[in-house]
Amino acid sequence: MDRPDGPEHDLDATLRALPKVLLHDHLDGGVRPATVVELSAEVGHALPTTDPDALGRWFVEAAASGSLPRYLETFEHTLAVMQTADGLRRVAREAALDLAADGVVHAEQRYAPEQHQRAGLTLQQVVDAVREGFAEGEAQARAQGHEIRVVQVLSAMRQADRADEIAALALANRDAGVVGFDIAGPEDGFLPSLHASAFRTVREASFPATVHAGEDGGLDSMADALHVAGALRLGHGVRIADDVRVDDDGTPHLGRLAHWVRDRRVPLEVCPSSNLQTGAAASVATHPVTTLLRAGFEVTVNTDNRLQSGTSLSRELGLLVREAGWTLDDVLAVTVTAARHTFLHEDERRALVDRIVRPARTSGTVSPGRHRA
Repeated sequence: MDRPDGPEHDLDATLRALPKVLLHDHLDGGVRPATVVELSAEVGHALPTTDPDALGRWFVEAAASGSLPRYLETFEHTLAVMQTADGLRRVAREAALDLAADGVVHAEQRYAPEQHQRAGLTLQQVVDAVREGFAEGEAQARAQGHEIRVVQVLSAMRQADRADEIAALALANRDAGVVGFDIAGPEDGFLPSLHASAFRTVREASFPATVHAGEDGGLDSMADALHVAGALRLGHGVRIADDVRVDDDGTPHLGRLAHWVRDRRVPLEVCPSSNLQTGAAASVATHPVTTLLRAGFEVTVNTDNRLQSGTSLSRELGLLVREAGWTLDDVLAVTVTAARHTFLHEDERRALVDRIVRPARTSGTVSPGRHRA
């Protein structure tokens, strides 16, 4: 089926039922508003409001300033409640449950362990608490009839000097649920090459890295992520569209970096709603993700921060269908692309692709014969 038919709620139900893969979602950007309120009361942290519904709206409004630095300021309230092992376990458990309820079957959750040490936790204690929370959430979701696997991507803050330490932490936990290394934070002025030694460490250990690049920064940032950091995925990567010119008839013309990204099948972890809030795109209808998909790039769709954007993966995909003219075949295609570019081993990727494609074929949601595992 090329276009969804029927009432709007039918599309929403179809998208929630589709097994989905999420590659770019921040743990500290997906806390439930009610949890922020409850844990803030326990630790004595002041909030703009203690009404969970009003607080949820405040996060979205505060994040929609059009400025990445201002967007990042909203995290002070979520980080404040994620400084104890109990707080981290609860947030991780609820994240797994919320993602599973949205139909996500594999999620790579990223966060910066260095930001969770205000109350004295060691870096390893932070990782352990998050792992335990994910395991609890997976088990509870399973009991509710939802199968999900949640793994960790450890981020170093690019404006700090602890990347080597976080890279070592990631490698120490590579057999305990940590699958990748990343740098996050303000992109402009903090090129990945500032942390070249950390990226060299993980690369020489045959451990994958994804890098936030091409959101607040441009082509130089993405080139640095690819050629110096050795990124296997680009976090956001939407600014690669700056190196793509499209004729009136739809013919794309790629610059050298765009060719490099497309030719080598480097996946883009695109986050539409987040991009609107930070000014990287003007609307979903004109978001470069559609141009990039049509031009043959490895596009994946993600949430970035579900709390700040008031979103879910199903909602992000629904916006693209409703406002950018995507078909359900497009939705399945980017979902399969995400599965193929997880930081899992190849046999696990193939099983994940099959898990996504088989129910879509059986239900007739998509055109037959496409999206082979």
